Amino acid sequence: MGKHSLQRESRVPNSVKGALVMGAVAATGAMPAIPAMAATINIPGLGDFDVPVPQEFEQPVEQLEQQLQQALAAPGAPLAAPQLPQFTMPSAPFVQQTSIGDIALDAAKTKVGAMYSWGAAGPSSFDCSGLVKWAYRQAGIELPRTSFEQSHVGAPVSFEELRPGDIVVTNGGGHVGLYAGDGKLLNAVQSGQPVSYTPLRPDMIVTARRIAD
Repeated sequence: MGKHSLQRESRVPNSVKGALVMGAVAATGAMPAIPAMAATINIPGLGDFDVPVPQEFEQPVEQLEQQLQQALAAPGAPLAAPQLPQFTMPSAPFVQQTSIGDIALDAAKTKVGAMYSWGAAGPSSFDCSGLVKWAYRQAGIELPRTSFEQSHVGAPVSFEELRPGDIVVTNGGGHVGLYAGDGKLLNAVQSGQPVSYTPLRPDMIVTARRIAD
């Protein structure tokens, strides 16, 4: 060849020499560098990163970002975003409201077995209106003395709307007791009988009254 030596022009641009190798590493531990351009990828919890993407790499940037996020979230990934513990606010405890009628009925229940005595209003013996008057006094309510007068207190309620503690007037207006629920009346029945529960039917009621809270 004489004084001239054969030289082959390098086809690899200087700008890509030493470029970041993308993809899997070849079995030999190296692969040729290829032209690349940068794409910005956002990793939640870490921030934005500029990642080189080869021009020949046809995979969309969005897909690359998704794969990178999945890789970081995989078990053992050192840069995985920390998972915050989930906290559940405790629910407020249910508090049952106690009505005036409930208090009066509970008081009357303590007198089951006390003997009937006409004109008595407790604490050891009662007539019908005397028991109702005494029971509501324990709830802080002062009622009239007779069953007729008690038939006009509070607000009227139907048989279907009765609640425990409501005042129920029967026997043409001459008898009164406290509704105890389950179709029963708690009352001082008559002479010779103790305070007790008796059945209550709709056709027995003259009026039913509820004392507002």
